[in-house]
Amino acid sequence: MGSKNNPPGNRGRNPLSIFFVLGLCCFFYLLGAWQKSGFGKGDSIALEITKQTDCNIFPTLDFEPHHKSVLVVNSSKPITKIYKPCDVKYTDYTPCQEQKRAMNFPRENMIYRERHCPPQEEKLKCLIPAPKGYMIQFPWPKGRDYVHYANVPYKSLTYQKAVQHWVEYHGNVFKFPGGGTMFPQGADAYIDELASVIPIKDGSVRTALDTGCGVASWGASLMKRNVLAMSFAPRDNHEAQVQFALERGVPAVIGVLGTIHLPYPSRAFDMAQCSRCLIPWTANDGMYLMEVDRILRPGGYWILSGPPINWKTYYKTWKRSKEEVKAEQRKIEELAERLCWEKKYEKGDIAIWRKKINAESCQRNPANTCQSSDADNVWYKEMKSCISPYLEVSSANEVAGGELQKFPLRLFAVPPRIAKGLVPEVTVELYQKDNKLWKHRLQTYKRIRQLLGSTRYRNIMDMNAGLGGFAAALNSPKSWVMNVVPTIAPNTLGVIYERGLIGIYHDWCEGFSTYPRTYDLIHANGLFSLYQNKCELEDILLEMDRILRPDGSVILHDEVNVLNTVNQIVRGMRWDSKMYDHEDGPLIPEKILVVTKRYWVGNSNSTSSIDE
Repeated sequence: MGSKNNPPGNRGRNPLSIFFVLGLCCFFYLLGAWQKSGFGKGDSIALEITKQTDCNIFPTLDFEPHHKSVLVVNSSKPITKIYKPCDVKYTDYTPCQEQKRAMNFPRENMIYRERHCPPQEEKLKCLIPAPKGYMIQFPWPKGRDYVHYANVPYKSLTYQKAVQHWVEYHGNVFKFPGGGTMFPQGADAYIDELASVIPIKDGSVRTALDTGCGVASWGASLMKRNVLAMSFAPRDNHEAQVQFALERGVPAVIGVLGTIHLPYPSRAFDMAQCSRCLIPWTANDGMYLMEVDRILRPGGYWILSGPPINWKTYYKTWKRSKEEVKAEQRKIEELAERLCWEKKYEKGDIAIWRKKINAESCQRNPANTCQSSDADNVWYKEMKSCISPYLEVSSANEVAGGELQKFPLRLFAVPPRIAKGLVPEVTVELYQKDNKLWKHRLQTYKRIRQLLGSTRYRNIMDMNAGLGGFAAALNSPKSWVMNVVPTIAPNTLGVIYERGLIGIYHDWCEGFSTYPRTYDLIHANGLFSLYQNKCELEDILLEMDRILRPDGSVILHDEVNVLNTVNQIVRGMRWDSKMYDHEDGPLIPEKILVVTKRYWVGNSNSTSSIDE
């Protein structure tokens, strides 16, 4: 038995050797803090020393007692700033798509519906309140079809779209029967017809885009078939379309085809559709259809249901002349031919084209080809009436850009962009190592947040997604991840789509294109280190609070000194926080900060108090 002064773990050790080992551990801890790795990897040297050196000679190397600079939850230190609730009129505030600001911009080409963010001096420095009576969402899959009225208290669509059965109001809930303007028999029947032409069932089609999505019934039904749809619609007179979609647990963002590129990479989607989306496809010399071509993968499909398809039946209903709608369809057919799209189907209200797998059989006018060599450089970049070129191939049967495996195999297969060396500094070995890292890291996250992977966290956002390793490791039909690639980070979004995941470009110095309270869990790896000298960290945290649901959670993985600053800010935001050591031990200079947003709602009697 060990004595009080010589416990069993230290018997036979020279005291000098103990201090030497401890000093060595501290040295490599500091070395790790100095040498930071990319894509969220813990410092390799510090990690190796953690594995090889016995640094457990003192049994209490947990985080808080040994990092005195960290603000623990029960700290008596003063909070630097208390963030008060915003006025209840901001309940559905969307900073970069706000109606009042939008009306100051031209209506031509939908400019006023694009992103127009407030300057720094006009940013709100308060907490967006939830509406009175706000309730936690129904679990999936019930939540796909039912939404609490108190969460999105807008009935206009129940009247305006009553015949199409988009949404119905029943007492204290909305019901979504799966209807749509162009699929009166329901989204499932509509998708069955598409599946007679498009290989939806076998995993060949995984990512889809719904332009002008309504309440995203198409995307909701596709999820049952293991297809992940990115839906978008503008914030317009049809109140809360995108808000309804996210409340249902379906991926969606506020967006519009206007004058700037869509925030997605080239060759991203297996399938795209317009179901009476009212986008003028022939305007501006076909610029909008050319944008769809940019983001559509070689071999991908485009679906058009609605004007001008089946114009002979509907031209009177549309209050248009035969000549006008006939000419519009002819022009779409001509544009499709210029884009190297082949019509595969037209029956009733539906027409389907398929983009050719390469340019070998295309007859194109070189003058119409885009001159930019980077088809992914799209953030706030103006669209032009030009066609994105195919990547070169060595044979007529080769898919330009590389062929993808069927889902779910493509989730962990080496993406063609990496295999072909198209992503700077990302090798096959690094990609595989990154996958192992996130599988390991997710185990730690699930120990901390045991409901991660359950229906409790349906809508998840990764604010700095890297190669998509977090989303891939988490992959489950119970949840989906919006993978955000910051515009100041390495451009890896194309890799994420090649894995069968979805995501978007964004600059976190600005508001995200969504309504408040639309995500259950937010993950951010290295985000605050990335933005530390770019913009105010409090603005990023307030934006996270805006889009996070009451009782939602945040997992932050970052350098300890950055998390100390973040932790001090969130203590004034009605968030409950706790710091954890890195998954590989206390010597790694990165830590994990886990936060829960308290439930509270706005109080109409006061702009500075809350009901909890």
